[in-house]
Amino acid sequence: MPQFRRTDRLNEALKQEISLLVRDEVRDPRVGLATITAVQTSPELDHAKVYFTALGDEAERAGILTGLRSAAPFIRSQLGKRMRMRRVPELHFEVDRVLEEAARIERLLREALPPEPIAARDDDDADATEVDPADVDSGDVDSADVDSVDADSVDGGSADVDSADAVDSDASDSDTDGGSSTRGAEKA
Repeated sequence: MPQFRRTDRLNEALKQEISLLVRDEVRDPRVGLATITAVQTSPELDHAKVYFTALGDEAERAGILTGLRSAAPFIRSQLGKRMRMRRVPELHFEVDRVLEEAARIERLLREALPPEPIAARDDDDADATEVDPADVDSGDVDSADVDSVDADSVDGGSADVDSADAVDSDASDSDTDGGSSTRGAEKA
């Protein structure tokens, strides 16, 4: 079992409480729909960086940031009432740029790497729809996979039949055998 440091638990608790306070109790219209994504406290627990994200352009985020910074004393006082802490850390709000950076890196990688040939992608897709008959007998196949299985591999027949017909024929075979035959298609 992993051991968490005290600051990790405190960061998560602060994130949850600040999210609730911003959503329910901060009355500043500039805050809008800010989402608290992370909190990082200093090792001494006297400062906390609160990262947030919001929809909109850079100007709207700057307005939300100003609103959150003006609401910081209120949020800090409410945290002092709700949480058992000797000293509530000073809150420093910052825009979370992780998603923007991830999108930028993804775009750069797409530009730098050559596109994958179409023939290679078609071979991968063809392998994904095949089902091993042994999986059908053992019951390891989803019902969606059974629809794409050829009836030859299910009941040993030579005609291409819909999988529903194969299940019906197996069920009628088991009725005549007294129920002793294995019904692999029905297990799925």
